[in-house]
Amino acid sequence: MRLENVLALIDGKLINTPFVKQFTTLAFDASRVKRGDLFVAFDETGIEEAIFNGAYGILFEKPTQIRDTEIAWIKVTSLENALTRLLRFRLIEKDIVVYACNEAILKLALQVITQSNFIALSGTISEIVQTLWELEEATTLLFCPLITPKEIFTDIKKIPSFSSHSITIMEQTLFESSFIYRDVFYERQNISPFFIPYLEELLHLFSSLEIDFRLKKFTPIEHFEAVFTNKKLEIKEFGTSDRVLIFEKNCDLVKNEINYLQKHASWAKIIFLIPYLHNDNFDDVENIFIYKNESEIFRLLQSHEFHFALIAGLDKSILAKPLVSQAQISLFDF
Repeated sequence: MRLENVLALIDGKLINTPFVKQFTTLAFDASRVKRGDLFVAFDETGIEEAIFNGAYGILFEKPTQIRDTEIAWIKVTSLENALTRLLRFRLIEKDIVVYACNEAILKLALQVITQSNFIALSGTISEIVQTLWELEEATTLLFCPLITPKEIFTDIKKIPSFSSHSITIMEQTLFESSFIYRDVFYERQNISPFFIPYLEELLHLFSSLEIDFRLKKFTPIEHFEAVFTNKKLEIKEFGTSDRVLIFEKNCDLVKNEINYLQKHASWAKIIFLIPYLHNDNFDDVENIFIYKNESEIFRLLQSHEFHFALIAGLDKSILAKPLVSQAQISLFDF
C-alpha cells in the first residue's frame, strides 16, 4: 500500500514528512506488528510497542504525540470510517459475492459449519478487516447491514426466494424444536419454531450456491430469548415457572414475534413492553405498554399479571442489575 494512495482513500492528514513511502499491510495488535506495517491505533497505548516492532506508520484519530519522525503519522476523524474505505477498495479487486440478511439469519449462520469459502461476518470493524484483508478468491460473504457497514461492499445481493419448505418440525414448544432436515433428525434444539423459516432461508442459500455445510447442535442466538421467573422476577430454571420474560433487542423482529405468540400461545395472558421511540408501529396490538427507561419496565412487570412478557429493545442483562434478585445465572446456560 503506497502512502499517497492510503491518504487519498481515507481522506487522512499526514502530520509529518516521513521517510517511508509504503506499507506492507495493516496491523491492529501492537505485539504482532512486523516491519513495514501500518498500525491502526484503536489502542493508543500500543503505539510505542508498534514502533519498536517496526511499524512504518501510525493511523490514529485522537491527539497523539509523534515519537518517530521517520515513519508516517496519519490522522483521521474516524478510524472506523477510514478502515471501511480501505477495505472497500481492497475488496474491489477480489472475486467475491456478498449477500445481505437480517440479524436472525446471520446469528444462525454463525452456528453452521461451512466450507472455508463461505464467511458469515460479525464483529468490530477491525475484526472484519482482519478477516477479509487477505481473503481468498471466489468467496461468498453473508452480512447484516445492522451490524456491518454496507458501505464496505460495492455489490450486494438478496438471498434467493424459495417456495417449498425443507424442514419438517416433529415436536415443538414455544422455545425449542425437534425437526428433520435431509432425513436427519435434530432433537430438542435450542431454537424456537419462530426461527425455523429463517433457518430454511439460510439453508436454501447454501443449497442454491452449492456450499457444503453441516448443522450442529444449536445454542440460543440472543433473540426471542426466554427467561423463566417468579413473581419477584428472580430467574428460575427452564420450565419451572409459569411466568416467562422474552427479550428481543432488535425491534425489527418484534412485530413478527408478537404475531407468533398470539398464534401459538393464544391461551396465555401476554403483555408487550415496547420502548417509547418505537411505539408507532404497534397501534393495532392489544396489551401494549410503552416504557421510557428500565425502571418503568420493572414497574410494569410487577403491576401486571402475565404468562409471557415480550420486552423489546433490551436483552436479559437487565436482570443482573440491583433492581432484581438473581437466583440463577441465565436460562440456556446449562
